[in-house]
Parts: sequence; structure tokens; C-alpha cells
Amino acid sequence: MHAMLRTLPMIDQILPLVLFCFVAGVTPGPNNLIAAASGSRFGFRRTVPQMLGVAAGFPLLVLAIGLGLGRLFVAVPALHLALKLAGAAYLLYLAWSLLHADAPDAGESGAESAPSFFGSAAFQWVNPKAWTVALSVIPTFVDPARDVLAQVLTVALVFSLTALPSLALWAMFGVALSQLLSDEKLRRRVNGLLAASVAASVLLLFF
Repeated sequence: MHAMLRTLPMIDQILPLVLFCFVAGVTPGPNNLIAAASGSRFGFRRTVPQMLGVAAGFPLLVLAIGLGLGRLFVAVPALHLALKLAGAAYLLYLAWSLLHADAPDAGESGAESAPSFFGSAAFQWVNPKAWTVALSVIPTFVDPARDVLAQVLTVALVFSLTALPSLALWAMFGVALSQLLSDEKLRRRVNGLLAASVAASVLLLFF
């Protein structure tokens, strides 16, 4: 038992790690903007796959970077550029789908336009905020003198657990915003603004 504890982050680092992960997860970024826009357009239930996709995909990115795979994208800039272009296309597709989807009470006919689990998980590899957070958390909370794999797994687990409540807050914000707007024209304008914010986050991929 004591040997296992020695491989994990020090006990006094757990609380700072949890706070770091929660703050990183709840602050504005492409994932949260997508959750808010999806909650507004599709409702909370149909936004759950997006939330689960982020909660699964981002820890995998953290794990890969923690084990050194991130060096591949530094060594091969063309590969990273290709992923950025793919991420930009995905964000623009989501913005278009969110803008033209039916309202949450319009039935299930537009369900195919809701952000998917696999798309949201794969998007983490081209999400600039995800890369920034992952690249900063590893040297901060992982001690190379101890069991790196166990520490990286711990960090990834904490991120996964804190991602869901953070995304849920943004999704509920979108749902509440949509429900408060009784005027259809005003609701569509606000939803258009949310979709536009998702599209505008493409700029973060390149600057």
C-alpha cells in the first residue's frame, strides 16, 4: 500500500490538482462554448454525448502527452497543421449545425446534428486550450523521479471527473438561456450568437 502511494502525486498536491483541473475545465473555451450552444439548441439530454466525449477524450490527450507522444507533433509540424485544419472544419460544421438546428421542443428530427461522442473526443487533439492545459499540467504535477505512468493516470482521472460538472454547468446555462427567451426571434438571435462564438473559436487554433 505504501509503495503504491509513493507512485502517486503527493497528498498535498491532490487539492491543488483538483482545483487546477476544475478551473481549467470551467473557464471559457471551445468545449464549453459547444456545450452551451448545444444545450441551447438541442437541450441538456442531447448534449450529454458531447460532455462524455470531452470527459473521455481529454484525459487520453493528457495521458499521451504525459508519456511523450506530444513530442511527435512538435517534431512533425505538418501533422499538427493537418489536425488544426481538421479541427477548424469540425468547429465550423458544428456552428452550422447549431445555427440551423430545430429548437429543443421541435422533436427529434434534428438529433443527428447534435455534437457526437466520438467527434467531441477526437476534437481534443486539435483543441488549443486542451493542448495548453495538458502541456502545463504535466510538468507541474508529475514528478519524473517517481512512477510517471501512475502519476499521469491520476492526473487524467482527475481531469475526467472534473470535466463533467464543468461542461454540465455550461450546458445548463445554454438550456436556461433558451428557456428564458420566449420571443422566437430573440431566441434565434442569441442561439446565432452562440453558434458564431463556436465558429470564432477557430481563430484560437491558429493564433
